[in-house]
Amino acid sequence: MRNTNLLLHCGASKVERDWLALMAAPRSTDTWFPIPHERLIREVETALERAGMCVVNQAHGLSPDACRYFGLLQVAPANLSWTTPQPPTQDYTYVLGLRNSHDKRFPAALVLGSQVFVCDNLAFSGEIKIARKHTRFIERDLPVLIAQGTGQLAERWHQQDERFAAYKQTELSPSEAHDLIIRAMDGHAFTPKQMPDVLTQWRTPNHPEFAESRTVWRLFNAVTEAIKGSLWALPARTQALHGLLDAHVGLFGRN
Repeated sequence: MRNTNLLLHCGASKVERDWLALMAAPRSTDTWFPIPHERLIREVETALERAGMCVVNQAHGLSPDACRYFGLLQVAPANLSWTTPQPPTQDYTYVLGLRNSHDKRFPAALVLGSQVFVCDNLAFSGEIKIARKHTRFIERDLPVLIAQGTGQLAERWHQQDERFAAYKQTELSPSEAHDLIIRAMDGHAFTPKQMPDVLTQWRTPNHPEFAESRTVWRLFNAVTEAIKGSLWALPARTQALHGLLDAHVGLFGRN
């Protein structure tokens, strides 16, 4: 199984899933009701199972004081046989990004994204995102919110297939590519400081699979390769990138 590309920061380190089950949440107060990190994972796994999905790979990380949790769950339809690192006809998979805190810094949250197998790039669409503050009734509300998000996975899978197929079929002239790159930077898909890396990945991709043709798919992967960073900095950037590229390939307005 390929490594799930969990990008950690601020001194966080990777941990095994079993270790998380040994960690208890801090004691609740009258207004603050933290939940165990492992509880969030179990709720997501249960919701995925009910939606006909299963976890095929996972990675978890904790801050040095164990108060902040970050995780990635790689998912697939439960009826798909994963006897190889990925299905032979598909070059990406869906991932769920999770986070939780025991220090009141951020709510329990989930966001849906995709991972390209060739380079392990992560791209978050932002189309499915849930977050619940650690306030009263979080244990009642969180399972419902997670079920609502994961229940949309099958539909989103079809839409992502359509999106990436359109990217691969749309050729770009040099002027079109450079115009899209500038517009992507202006739209905050990446920073001016990352511009040289984006241009390098577009002109001479690290991965030969993307060098075969000059398409929107190649440009998409050039940007996502260049903006690798914190898990929770990616959703807004890749959502902006998808919006720009979807418009260019004519996905807006389709039924």
